[in-house]
Amino acid sequence: MILYFSAGWCSPCKMFKPVLQEVASELGIGIQYIDADQQKDLVSRYSVTSVPTLIVEKGGSVLFRNAGVMDKSRLRQVLSQFR
Repeated sequence: MILYFSAGWCSPCKMFKPVLQEVASELGIGIQYIDADQQKDLVSRYSVTSVPTLIVEKGGSVLFRNAGVMDKSRLRQVLSQFR
């Protein structure tokens, strides 16, 4: 599962979201969008300290974590490992 932590006021989040959506769609991977301002319990649970943060989780284990934006090529490379 891909968890995408963002916030409405975050410009990098707004820039990265369509890139993430495009790559995830290409790879057939679902995304759970989490508003960091409204989901404080999940922010705490995953120790998110900045947005955007992308987490790939499987079976309760975090397999990948990235804070900040990634270019489309790197994102595709990372996510293709988890489909």
